[in-house]
Amino acid sequence: MASQRVAIITQDEARWELPDWQRQQADLITDPAELLALLDLAASGLPESLAAARDFPLRVPRRYVDLIEKGNPQDPLLRQVLSVPAELEAVPGYGVDPLEEGDHTPVPGLLHKYHGRALLVVTGACAVHCRYCFRRHFPYQAHLSGKRWEEALEWLSARPDINEVILSGGDPLTLTNRRIGQLLDALAEIPHLRRLRIHSRTPVVIPDRLDDELKRLLSRPRWRTVLVLHANHPREISAQLAERGREWQQAGITLLNQSVLLAGVNDDLDTLVALSDGLHEAGILPYYLHQLDKVAGAAHFAVPDEAALALHQGLRGRLPGFLVPRLSREEPGKPAKTVLAG
Repeated sequence: MASQRVAIITQDEARWELPDWQRQQADLITDPAELLALLDLAASGLPESLAAARDFPLRVPRRYVDLIEKGNPQDPLLRQVLSVPAELEAVPGYGVDPLEEGDHTPVPGLLHKYHGRALLVVTGACAVHCRYCFRRHFPYQAHLSGKRWEEALEWLSARPDINEVILSGGDPLTLTNRRIGQLLDALAEIPHLRRLRIHSRTPVVIPDRLDDELKRLLSRPRWRTVLVLHANHPREISAQLAERGREWQQAGITLLNQSVLLAGVNDDLDTLVALSDGLHEAGILPYYLHQLDKVAGAAHFAVPDEAALALHQGLRGRLPGFLVPRLSREEPGKPAKTVLAG
């Protein structure tokens, strides 16, 4: 009987008490050999994959691996997460700080590049390591040590021209709801902040992250929250993500998506059309289709501008205007993103 249960919490029970998304986030695949074995793929290229993973560790949730086609070494989802030898090639024009973010850091943990907006680097952790990540070489320890958020919050409080704060990282949704709530409470005390934006890929790879407690935190009346997700391929929009997306849209949270145009992943018209259609069905609007940031280790994902513009033209012919993302590039020193095609 329940009343006779001994009140001892074992280690296994303590893990069971964690939210499901946290257990998934703690149980990641970090070994290329394990990933290849799970997908029934030959380990012939394993030494090179291990070498690339030493430069930028492999990190992928098991729930995301379930979406990858077994036996297909060219699967577009696999290409985004598996370390490959091409990452170790030095390519002219590709560097460790492709957006020159180090030049736009007034205090540790805060980036200020565009008028009226500031970006908080709230964590260096991610639920998945995307091989094209423009911050794969970012010096997180220099931004997250010491007092962490205090200096950034003080800077924001002293800048009435800043009306929007963007939570980024790493991935801000790897933080617990309690920690996110603490940060939101502190930001809510700054009266000139009117908009809150959060950029996250975590719900795409762990849909359970969109839980009810987080939805409550982000739907408070202090501001209308914008959650910008990051899906690059229609197969990343799982049934669970679509269900959560519709629920969150109904809760008054604006859901947008930004993708990166990636060779071998989504650089064909049918894939991009299916992505926009799938996002809309999930209550998420396509926002940006980014050209690749020139970060060292990601040159093999680049799509030439001519091909990108042709794809965007094709999208305009196949989709209503509100489902066509803006093709853009972020360039150091520019006052805004460069829109290649709207």
